[in-house]
Amino acid sequence: MKELNSCKEAMAESIEKKYFSVAHLYKDDKAMEMHIHDCYEVYFSISGGKQFLIDNRLYDIAPGDLFLISQYDSHYLTQIDKELHERIVIMIDPDFMKSVSSPETNLDACFIERGEGFSHKLSLNQEQQKRFLYFVNKILSSNDYGHDLLERSTFVELFVMINKIINDKNNNETEQKTATYNEQVDAILSYLNNNIQYPVSIGNLAKQFYISESYICRIFKSATGTTINKYMTARRISIAKSLLAEGKGVSEVCEQCGFSDYSNFLKAFTKSVGISPKKYSQNCNR
Repeated sequence: MKELNSCKEAMAESIEKKYFSVAHLYKDDKAMEMHIHDCYEVYFSISGGKQFLIDNRLYDIAPGDLFLISQYDSHYLTQIDKELHERIVIMIDPDFMKSVSSPETNLDACFIERGEGFSHKLSLNQEQQKRFLYFVNKILSSNDYGHDLLERSTFVELFVMINKIINDKNNNETEQKTATYNEQVDAILSYLNNNIQYPVSIGNLAKQFYISESYICRIFKSATGTTINKYMTARRISIAKSLLAEGKGVSEVCEQCGFSDYSNFLKAFTKSVGISPKKYSQNCNR
C-alpha cells in the first residue's frame, strides 16, 4: 500500500475505493477547521501535540495516544503549523470495516459502542505502540504478490488488537479521566450540546454564564481552537448525519438540529458533507 502524506488525500481515497488508507503526517499538513467526514478515522500521535476537540470533549495529546473518530464525530485539532507534530492517520470506509468483520467479532465496535465512561482517546503503553507501528509498517510494505491479502489480514489483526485493548480496559474498570477541561468551557460545551435544537446567540450565551460576549468568545477559542459558531455548525451537521442515517426525514432533522430555516440547513450541510441532506439520506437508506 502506498503511504500518503495528506489527511484529505487519505480521506478521499478511502471513500472512493471503499477501502482504507494510511497517511504519515508532519507539520506541513495544516489542521482542518472543525469538520466531519464519511469515514472512520484512527489518529495515532507519535510526537504528541496540543489538544483535540471531539464533539463536546477536549483531550490533551501525548505521544502514543490513539484517537478513534466515527463518521458522526465533529472534531478539530488545534493549530500545529509552527511545531513538529508527527502522527499516523488511518481512514476507513465503514462498509469495508463491516465486510471484514464476522458475526462473532465486530471490528468497528471501537467506533460505535459508547457505553458509560466512553472516551475517544486510548493511551497505548510502549508494547502496544510497538505493535501498532509494526502492523502499520507491515501494511505499507506489502507491495508484492499477495499484497492485497496481506493488507487485509494485517488490518484485521490491527483492529482485533485495538478492540481487545478497549475490552480489557473496560473489564478491568481502571478507566482514568482522559478528557481535560477548563471548568467554564466545560459548562459552555455542555450547555451548547444540551440546547443544540434551539437557536443560541453569543449574547444569550454570555447572559447565561454572566460574562461578557468578548470574554466568552475568547476563552472558548483559547480552549478549543475554534469559534462558538463554527463549533455549533459542525455539531449540528454531525447530529444531522446521524439522524438522516437512522431514516428520519430531512425537515424533521433540520428542526431537531436547531437550524433557523431549511435554506440555511441545506447550505451548511452541502458545504460540509459535499452532497445535499436529501441525497445523503437516500445514500444511507438504500
